[in-house]
Amino acid sequence: MDSFEWNKIAGAVLGTLLFVVAVRIATGFIFEVEPPAKPGYVVQGIETTSATGTTQAPVEEQLPDWGTVLPKASVADGKSISTRCEQCHDLSKGGPNKIGPNLWGVVGRARASHPGFDYSSAMKAKGGSWSYDELFKFLKSPGSYIPGTKMSFAGLPKADDRINLIAFLRTDMDSPAPIPPPQPAKAAPAAAPANGKAPAAAPAQGAGAPATANGPNGTAAVAPGNQPANGTSTTGGGNAASGSVGNANGPSGGDTGKDSSVSGAEAHVGNSPAPATGKQPSNPPPKKP
Repeated sequence: MDSFEWNKIAGAVLGTLLFVVAVRIATGFIFEVEPPAKPGYVVQGIETTSATGTTQAPVEEQLPDWGTVLPKASVADGKSISTRCEQCHDLSKGGPNKIGPNLWGVVGRARASHPGFDYSSAMKAKGGSWSYDELFKFLKSPGSYIPGTKMSFAGLPKADDRINLIAFLRTDMDSPAPIPPPQPAKAAPAAAPANGKAPAAAPAQGAGAPATANGPNGTAAVAPGNQPANGTSTTGGGNAASGSVGNANGPSGGDTGKDSSVSGAEAHVGNSPAPATGKQPSNPPPKKP
């Protein structure tokens, strides 16, 4: 086979590769895949980004009351869940270390203390012991709770599964670990008003009625446009109307110096006629042409 044939073979291979690359680039433009609005699988402990662009830290889960949940937990369900642990751990007394350390009597045991197992530096630095709270938080997402741990288990996101598993692990020892006493429920805080403000005090009795100004000579002030009629007799009286509050009747001559007020319910806009006890001049009739 001469060199010309080799050149054709090399050209065919290179042409095929270029064609595949070109098709891949073209399909990327034609079939553009949009990112999902909500991820299909949520990784525990990973900070999420809200719609406004701000970073939100994962919400810390409330720890259960072990004195209440452990007596009600299902040890049988916890034993069934423990089969996932047996892929990397041995649960029998005196059993060997596998990918992970032996878990016999793990509840209450000091962290990274089982002999013969090479723990990660992150697990050794964590310190403490495997209490109920620590197991509950660690089993949710081991990699998130102790970054750098050798344990590659994804975790148990459901709280009931972790409670049942811990209920089984506390029995996987010579004598079951003690259950703490139940914690009393905390008193609920006093309810605040819906608008956050204290209710307004009721107005004082009699404070809502508007004050009426008094005009000269003890008569009520007259609103514009309502002029009182003045009588000429000492026994007769003119009317002074306030318009909005009521009408005040005072004697024209000022003989007695007293005014009598009319309530707002009986008041009306305008001037009432003078009492019939006195004579009152009337306007002269218009002259006929």
